[in-house]
Amino acid sequence: MTITFVGHGYVGLVTAAVFARLGNKVYVIGHTKEKIEKLKKGIVPFYEPGLEEIVRENLKAERLIFTLDYSPAVEDSEVVFIAVGTPPQKTGDAELYGVFDVVKNISKNLNGYTVVATKSTVPVGTNKRLAQIIEENKPEKASFDVASVPEFLKEGTAIEDTLHPDRIIIGTENEKAKKILTELHSPFESPFVHTNLETAELIKYASNSFLATKISFANAIAKLSELAGADVTRVLDGIGYDARIGRQFLYPGPGYGGSCFPKDVRALYSIASDLGYDFALLSEVDNINRQSKRDIVRKAKKMIGGDLRGKTVGIWGLAFKANTDDMRESPAIDIIELIRRDGATIRAYDPQAMGNAKQVLTGVSFLESAEEVAKNSDILIVLTDWDEFKEADLKKIRKIMKTPSIVDGRNIYNPETVRSLGFNYIGVGR
Repeated sequence: MTITFVGHGYVGLVTAAVFARLGNKVYVIGHTKEKIEKLKKGIVPFYEPGLEEIVRENLKAERLIFTLDYSPAVEDSEVVFIAVGTPPQKTGDAELYGVFDVVKNISKNLNGYTVVATKSTVPVGTNKRLAQIIEENKPEKASFDVASVPEFLKEGTAIEDTLHPDRIIIGTENEKAKKILTELHSPFESPFVHTNLETAELIKYASNSFLATKISFANAIAKLSELAGADVTRVLDGIGYDARIGRQFLYPGPGYGGSCFPKDVRALYSIASDLGYDFALLSEVDNINRQSKRDIVRKAKKMIGGDLRGKTVGIWGLAFKANTDDMRESPAIDIIELIRRDGATIRAYDPQAMGNAKQVLTGVSFLESAEEVAKNSDILIVLTDWDEFKEADLKKIRKIMKTPSIVDGRNIYNPETVRSLGFNYIGVGR
């Protein structure tokens, strides 16, 4: 098929590249000339393992076309996917101006019959509003149907998640659109869930909010484990073996971050409020997440004698998770700000996120290696579970630190092993 993606962020670019790899002709429309020119050269604007190779492979095969123009991309396509950001407003509601703008541009360039499908995460009812906008702006002879086809990729494993999805959600009111989208997705050999528009829209928010709830639950149990003298790792192992629960996302730490969980939890709470339901559970999920960040700072202050003023704090990890350079809603942002307010000197390193971190963090010295950060530091805080940190030579780190103290915000080390090396060590819930 010939298809188009409007938007070249994580969702748009990864999914477009995978569909091109499957043999489709794929247009990707952007609005920034500089980014499009780089993409035409195979330069990907963010770090995602394996993505740049797939982009270059399909550029060479002329199956992947980057452009600033809606014509002829939309005119030639059977399916046009909307994959632009829906950032949160102060109220928690999703900001939809970007979606509405691109839909107007799509509408004006429709030709024949086209399925206009949203991959952007949008509130319930949005796709029906989009259908009205398209009807008002399309050429007279053009016809269309709208659909909601949410994505569930995870940064750091986005290629694998797109090639082997757990399920494919197709929400549409029309059999022709359903048939086209099912055919397009048939190579993935995954279960299909066919729904109406509202159900598909709600599935994405419900999925992300449930996963965020698991993380906050793990952090609440970690807090309880510390008070009770239990080991949260074994507690969560014990409940995770239950097939009804599972171990995925039951990992305590500095809280969840990224482009989806924080905003989708707040957006679902807002959606529920608009419908007259007080989704108090989600409010507490968000509260626990905020407290998890404060707890990391509390541990650091306690370990160093109650006061960080004048101390040198080393930060290992800035991205919200390993295998990405994404700083959006990263727990490191709030944690570093709390430490900075306490008067500490902050030195930090991340294998991939340094460039993005410099755009959002102030009062931080960015160094070129984990060892440089550790040298002469009074305390080391691990905030991202990169393999580089897991495999660090802790004997060497012990010798170069001013005070051998580690707050392991990701529980990447064995406490007994680290303490046997001479470190003061504290994890989360252990």
